[in-house]
Amino acid sequence: MEIDHESSTPLYVQLAALLRAQIEDGTITKRLPSVKTLSQEHGVSHITAERALTALKDAGLITSVIGKGYYVAGT
Repeated sequence: MEIDHESSTPLYVQLAALLRAQIEDGTITKRLPSVKTLSQEHGVSHITAERALTALKDAGLITSVIGKGYYVAGT
């Protein structure tokens, strides 16, 4: 799955769905990529990457540690 910049679905929703799928299929098991890495790899702004991570955090799928990053919840 890739981010479709032409889609009517907001970019942060697409990125959150992509990350959720990677968590669920075991591609991401512990630490998630940084906001900077996500924005560069997927061609989105830092704000969009942060918003996607916040959506996953609000859903209880990930947690954050200030100064260290985002981690899959329960790991």
